[in-house]
Amino acid sequence: MRIGIGYDTHRLVPTIERSSIPIGGVALPCHFRIEAHSDGDVLLHAVIDACLGALALGDIGQWFPDSDPAHRGRASAEMVGEVLAKISSLGWRVSQLDTIVLLEEPKLFPHSDAIRRSLAKLFGTELTSVSVKAKSMEGLGPVGERRAMAAHAVAVLERA
Repeated sequence: MRIGIGYDTHRLVPTIERSSIPIGGVALPCHFRIEAHSDGDVLLHAVIDACLGALALGDIGQWFPDSDPAHRGRASAEMVGEVLAKISSLGWRVSQLDTIVLLEEPKLFPHSDAIRRSLAKLFGTELTSVSVKAKSMEGLGPVGERRAMAAHAVAVLERA
């Protein structure tokens, strides 16, 4: 068994018109857009980092550098596939994910089951092995001021 932790954060930019932001592969409606090189899915980025960390394979920035134009606007789900292919080739699989998303809005609770299902499907694990929690920063810091969002993740990998 191997365990890794991951973290990611991205700036939020208010929009006048209703938009959506990706969290865990699910588009959540809101009045923000994410400022990022890729699609900016902080939850998938944190889980990718956790998986890479579990096997000491570096981090998401090494694998998908923002200095490479090929990653501009890239879907985070594609990155997941590439990382999982490497993990699988080394004889490992994701067995459990525990995550926390830090944001003020949109509220995550109405979407948490859809996000859990998305993560379970993307990472090839059982729904009962995926946890998604949301925390408000109670108005404190960039997240609390609705200028950013962040995510933490723990991934447990086991031999395939």
